[in-house]
Amino acid sequence: MAKKADIGSKRLISIAPDLWVQWVTQIPGVVAGEILASEFQWLSRESDVILQAYSPEDGDFLVLNELQLRYTSQMPKRVRAYVALAEEKYNLPVYPVLVNILPPPATVAISSQYKSNFRGLRARQDYKVINLWEVEAEIVFQQPLPVLAPFVPILKGGGKEATIRQALSVLRADNQLTELEPLLAFFASFVLSSSLVQQIMRWDMTVLRESPWYQEILDKGLQQGRLQELLSGIARSLELKFGAEGLQLMSEIRAIDDLEKLSAIRDGAIMANTLAELRQFYN
Repeated sequence: MAKKADIGSKRLISIAPDLWVQWVTQIPGVVAGEILASEFQWLSRESDVILQAYSPEDGDFLVLNELQLRYTSQMPKRVRAYVALAEEKYNLPVYPVLVNILPPPATVAISSQYKSNFRGLRARQDYKVINLWEVEAEIVFQQPLPVLAPFVPILKGGGKEATIRQALSVLRADNQLTELEPLLAFFASFVLSSSLVQQIMRWDMTVLRESPWYQEILDKGLQQGRLQELLSGIARSLELKFGAEGLQLMSEIRAIDDLEKLSAIRDGAIMANTLAELRQFYN
């Protein structure tokens, strides 16, 4: 059974790794090498895609790619951890890139760095952020960047029927890219009616719903939606029960992305009599 990464971002990037690395880094003369193992012994999760790369100026280095359906406040800490583990495992410098596919809620600010300061001991990790909704759709056709063709409907200026049809032509012109049609249809359904998407694609929309691309993105979307729902519920409970002092705990709680633990914290916010008691639910 294939892993999610094999049918998701890893497969997407592997179709045209040189073009991908050149776009995300903007480093002159850079070329992609092999896709490296991104599983780390100390973490249960895996980074999306780690590519070995080379440029005449920098020599060998790694490009760590994190593709997120929507940015969450846990991402800076997650990128920091992956960069450190990748450097330790491969003994190469790391160029981390976070690609956000859809905009987060207006209340969530997107950060391009991790910073901490504990008793004068400081840690910092910068990383490049690419927000796809800020990327001009025309770049897909002008550079060209065929690996971005499935995302055209959500790129800046890409939500028009004619532009989506043009993206479909790009995919169908390359046998390697045709498997990305369901991904294009998925994002096209954000901006066009299902009937029009079906007409453009010229296939039944059940093809989309049965696609592993669709299921992976749907699963991620549901998980992140549940995450935001739990965080909002916890914040409301803290404010009602403990006032402004309770809300100060949210900076700690937002660093947690375990849904079961967040559910326990939500219940604890109702039962706890003091903030010290509440901390016992996640410390």
